[in-house]
Parts: sequence; structure tokens; C-alpha cells
Amino acid sequence: MTLTQRIASIDITRALTMTLMIFVNDLWTLHDIPGWLGHTQPQEDGMGLADTVFPAFLFIVGMSLPYAVANRIRKGDNTWALLRHALERGVALLVMGVVLVNGENLNESATGLSRGVWNVIACTSFILIWNQYPENWPNVRKYVLKALGIAGLLLLVYVCRGGDGSQGFSKHWWGILGLIGWSYLVASVAYILGQGKFAVLLGAWAVCMALNIAAHGGLIPGGHWLRAWLGPVGDGGLAALVLGGAITSMIFRRFSAGTRSVSVIGWLTLIAAGLVAAGILTRPYWGISKVMVTPSWVFICSGITIAVFALVYWIADLLGKADVFRVIRPAGTDTLLCYLLPYYAYALMGMLSIPMMFPLGGGAGLLKSLAFALIIVQITGWISRRGIRLKL
Repeated sequence: MTLTQRIASIDITRALTMTLMIFVNDLWTLHDIPGWLGHTQPQEDGMGLADTVFPAFLFIVGMSLPYAVANRIRKGDNTWALLRHALERGVALLVMGVVLVNGENLNESATGLSRGVWNVIACTSFILIWNQYPENWPNVRKYVLKALGIAGLLLLVYVCRGGDGSQGFSKHWWGILGLIGWSYLVASVAYILGQGKFAVLLGAWAVCMALNIAAHGGLIPGGHWLRAWLGPVGDGGLAALVLGGAITSMIFRRFSAGTRSVSVIGWLTLIAAGLVAAGILTRPYWGISKVMVTPSWVFICSGITIAVFALVYWIADLLGKADVFRVIRPAGTDTLLCYLLPYYAYALMGMLSIPMMFPLGGGAGLLKSLAFALIIVQITGWISRRGIRLKL
């Protein structure tokens, strides 16, 4: 196995995570569902299924990083080109995150747009700007479509009104995509400048976790300037998730080579168990909280993701049963597009008042949300095959 090869198990784990993300994000349309499926409250010590999805996605972003960098090096990128590419990807995620967050805080009457219309314009603009257009297309056509996308975003910035209607476009928070962008930037810069050395990545992870522990332990006060810098990466915890994924990917590559392909399951299981144990042991100090990005939450979610990846690797690669996951495959290869498509669906549902027309709860509601997630994944594959492909 060479580092430039695409790893099916990583794609499948990403697909599982993305499908689950769409599922849990649809739970707001239901009623009378088990509490353990949703998010816990900010100050609550604990986590539901929904609280494991975002950290898993960050972890998988990190797992893909060594392969993505190696692929670009193979194509001729030097260090500066790699850094520029990482910056471009990070900035793209930050832009998308902030635009979508402004939609969440929109004053519809003052703006003159509903939230659904805002999201449709925003997501369409994202697609126009960051779509991978066919290489044989004339450059003029590509530039015109990208310019339309930029114009769409500028229009949203101009007309945006939030709060009581007097507030313009602003950074309320970075949004999910923005948090991914900042954490990806930290991890990718560490990986590129550290030349992919394991010790450098491990050191960067340790620093991020130390900062996270220091912040929650009161060693870095809330008003300290360092907290403002650490905020976008969860006081270091979110960046640690991405770095942990990159470290796991390097361990996986080493122990999955040749005749040692089975032994990697044992190593991954041991690491996963150690991280979960660390989370349980530190829980009395900081509690488990996704919103607060506590160290215990980072440890436990890292361990869970590694365990899931090990299981997927065993099924897909060692047993040769990758086709079991065929139905969700587009969510692992066209992930950003898959993430954006529900915004179109909810905009349509809002216009038709579908959630109100068909209130569902219990088992029937959960089946509906699962079906919704699978339909979104299939539509993603259908659209991707017709030339619209976005990369996270």
C-alpha cells in the first residue's frame, strides 16, 4: 500500500459519519424520540449519539490528511504550494461556515428573504465557486460560473439583516464548516511544516490537548488573549481531533502493510480503549460536553471513531465485504455536496410546511429520518455522476 492510494475504509467511515450527521440533523422534525439520540445541553455532563458525529468527522478529516498531502506531492507540489492549497481550503470552509451561520440568525422580514431562500442562494453559490469543472471546459465558462457564485455571496452579504433588523452581516460564530476549516488549517500546517514526521504530529497533538486541559482547568482564564485565539479550535480540542486522525492514519499505514494487516486491528483497538479510558478517568474534573469541548469528550470521541474505523477496516478490507456499504458510498466521496443538499430539502419542506403536515415521532419518525438521510446520499451520487463534485 502506498500513501497516495485512496483508502476505502477511510471513505466508508466518512460515509457512515456523513449519513449519521444527516440523520441526527433531521431529528428536529420529529417528536417523542429517545433523548440519547440527540445533543446534550451545553452545561450537561454527558453526550448523546449526535454529540459523537462532529468529532468523528474532524477525526476523519485528519485521517485523510497524510494521503491528500502525499498525492499533491506526487503531482509536483512543494511546501509553499501545499501551504497555499491548505489555506485555500481552510478559507473556503470559513466563508461557507460564516455565510450559513448568518442564515441561522437572519431577520427574514428586514432582509426580504426567508431562511430557506437564503440557504438555497448560499449553497448554489458555494457549488458554482468550488465545483470541480471538467478540464475540457473553456476557462471563460468556468470563470463566468464562479463569478456568478461570488456575486451571489456578495448579494447575501449586502442584503443581510440580523437580530432586530439593524445588524448587518457579521460573524456570530464560525459555524460547523468554519470550525472544521480552522482545525484543518492547524493540523495541515503542522503536518506540512513538520514534513509528515510522526513525532512532530504527536507533539502538536500533545500541545493542543495540553492547552485544552489548561483552559478547562482554569490555568488560562476566560478573558485571556490566548482564549480568543484558541476559541475557533475549541481551546485546542477540535484541532487535537484532526491531529489525532492524522496520527492514527500514519499508525494504520505502518501496521497494515504486508503481512501485518491483521495486527493493525489489535493496535487500533488498544489505542481506542486507552483514549476512552482516559476520557472516563478525566470526566470527574471537566465532565463530558461537546459544546464546551472538554478533554474527556475529545478523548472518548477519538476512541469511538478509531474503534468504528477498525471495525470498518475488518469488514471492508480484511473480509472483502466493502459492497455492504455501497448504498452510502457517495457520502464518503462527495461529502461536502452531501452536506449541502439538506439545505435545499429543508427550504422546499419549509415552503410546503411538510414537517407540520406530517408530524412524526417514535419509531416511524426515526425511520423517516433514516430514509431522508439515505435519499440525500443517493441524490448526492446522482448529481455527482452528472458533473457536480465538491471536495472538503
